[in-house]
Amino acid sequence: MGLLEGNDQLYYAGSQQFVADGVRTSFTIDNFVSSISTGNDIYVYVNNYLVDTGWIWQTPSVVFSVAPEVNSNILVVLKNHSYGGYRYTSLSEIVNNFIVAYIGDGKLVSRANRRDVVFHAKRAIQEFSYDISRVEKIQEVEVGASLTIPMPRDYVNYVALSYVDQYGIEHPIPLGRISSKPSQAIAQDNDGNYMFSNNNLDETSSITDQRFDNLDGDDISGIQNSYNQVYDADFASEMLIEPGKRYGGEPELMNKNGMFIIDEANGTFNFSSNLAGRIITIKYISDGLGTDDEMKVHKLAEEAIYKYIAHAILSTLSYIPEYVVNRFKRERRAAMRNAKLRLYNLKMSEMTNVMRGKSKHIKH
Repeated sequence: MGLLEGNDQLYYAGSQQFVADGVRTSFTIDNFVSSISTGNDIYVYVNNYLVDTGWIWQTPSVVFSVAPEVNSNILVVLKNHSYGGYRYTSLSEIVNNFIVAYIGDGKLVSRANRRDVVFHAKRAIQEFSYDISRVEKIQEVEVGASLTIPMPRDYVNYVALSYVDQYGIEHPIPLGRISSKPSQAIAQDNDGNYMFSNNNLDETSSITDQRFDNLDGDDISGIQNSYNQVYDADFASEMLIEPGKRYGGEPELMNKNGMFIIDEANGTFNFSSNLAGRIITIKYISDGLGTDDEMKVHKLAEEAIYKYIAHAILSTLSYIPEYVVNRFKRERRAAMRNAKLRLYNLKMSEMTNVMRGKSKHIKH
């Protein structure tokens, strides 16, 4: 039996069409029912007119309170339709396939709890998301007056932050390693002594935050707005002796893109003042377990997942010889290496175009 289900309309349009017979009130969705949780996930059209009332969603069917007229054309459309799902194998399929292939009488693992397999499968998805598949999510937001943006809900680590110019081109924003976000600003009296209330330290607003919010990037990069200063002898001497000028500047600071710092304690990104009102893209990686739809594995890495689960289970069983555990450890590493190479998706034609015209030697 083939792996493809449904027809072309179900995939390309994310919809299913019916013709009413004047009696039938229930119309069953065949394929994308797993993507529907409530009636808010679909549009229902009758004779090309959007219908908001008179029907309810009862999995897996659209049920009308009154049967549509005979020969009426009914179209059910998925609101958030995505493509390319054939590339992936779901978590449930991974678990079922592993149990069939690896667990049972006469097999390497005679018995194992399904919950153990699910646990190790989820851990495998997490590890693969960090190092192998690395599906980057991109969130677009605008920096407000507070110059602070919360981390995405399923954020694990950032890949890159950029601001988008008027042409939609991204400009990388470097991490401000020269500053930090204090998690606690302690109140002090005029003599520098700590202040307390009810035996607890008093806190105040962070001066570091205030100064970073007012940062002028030109003060760090040494960029001068007046070309006349180039001919100023005093300015020339300042470049040699004063910190923050171009002499001895670090490349990461020699830009006008601003900078950001991360507040790990409160889960926010904080930006310099020149980025206020800018559109920011946050590229980040998740662990692949945020939603049910994310818990899937690319088919190019499917074999590596099985090897990972097998090694993880075998290493916890006391009756498995150590040489067998080590064998699967080696097989797991080899499978993960192959999966990483496959998912790098290297194309010779693309590499040739990138390197064309560049005087570089490619080592083999």
